Amino acid sequence: MFNTFTHGYALLIGVGESAYPKWSLPVTVKDIQAIRDILIDPNFCAYPNNQQHIRLLNNSSATRRDILDGLTWLNNQAYADPQATVIVYYSGHGWLDQATQLYYLIPHDVKPFDIPNSALSASDFTNGLRQINSQRLLVIIDCCHAEGIATAKKTQTAIKLPSNFIPTTIPKSFLEDLKQGQGRAVFSSCRGKQSSWIRPDDLMSIYTYHLVEALKGAGNQPDDQVVRLSNLMNHLSKSVPENAHTLCQAEQIPFFETATEDFTVALLRGNKGVLKEEGNTETTQNDETSQQLTEGNGDTNLTINGDGNRTNIGGRKIEIKQARDIKINL
Repeated sequence: MFNTFTHGYALLIGVGESAYPKWSLPVTVKDIQAIRDILIDPNFCAYPNNQQHIRLLNNSSATRRDILDGLTWLNNQAYADPQATVIVYYSGHGWLDQATQLYYLIPHDVKPFDIPNSALSASDFTNGLRQINSQRLLVIIDCCHAEGIATAKKTQTAIKLPSNFIPTTIPKSFLEDLKQGQGRAVFSSCRGKQSSWIRPDDLMSIYTYHLVEALKGAGNQPDDQVVRLSNLMNHLSKSVPENAHTLCQAEQIPFFETATEDFTVALLRGNKGVLKEEGNTETTQNDETSQQLTEGNGDTNLTINGDGNRTNIGGRKIEIKQARDIKINL
């Protein structure tokens, strides 16, 4: 009999259809449906399958007001459940106003000629998240840029934006604001001037595809019973860059911003874990990547080779190199 991750809550936002049709992103609806399916699957993440724990916002329900109301709903759930683990996932456009340097998430009801007053500003989104008084909060943002869609599908041209606006990844200052507070972690699908790419089969974004894999245990070790932040990071940091290069001939390196403990985000295989004999979880090593798990004298080191950034989870130092390298000292 499977357990249930009773303290898990998620708000999944995939804007999808825009009131201004040229800005629609249908694949984002597929993204959140795929994440919802794995979260509520009793054989995997085992979140309770009801409106008290999982809510989806897409198409006409992904308005600016609906998103802010969704964050208020999460705050109420966290208030009623002191042990709550909360996930907020956004898949859609993210644009920067170069004149003001303000960043906006683009909801369903955006007005093309009045983006500042109709889109969801980074500050309003951040303030909504700060309401949520949960012990553990993971924010995941997968902003699908126009050029990524055009190149992946080979049939579209990049959409035209109003003057001063450019599609871009989340500014670092926005990410730093989001992570403020205890038990906060922020994941972004790419960094710098990179795009978040969609798979050529139009199944979902590359990032979401591998996030679902990670929630199924692709980043875990044999005998693990839960999926933690570090497990997600391990898998995303390796698989997303590799597949963006292979499928789209592009660079896409996920970004992780966290200064908290390595908390649990879901059950693994309904809390039954990954069995040692399952071949897809065995540790492998080659010239490009290696994975090691060693234990001794109370210390545990997990290393995946690559090149680039450093962060930490609580007292655990994490080094991410080229988004393939993660080093965790426990």
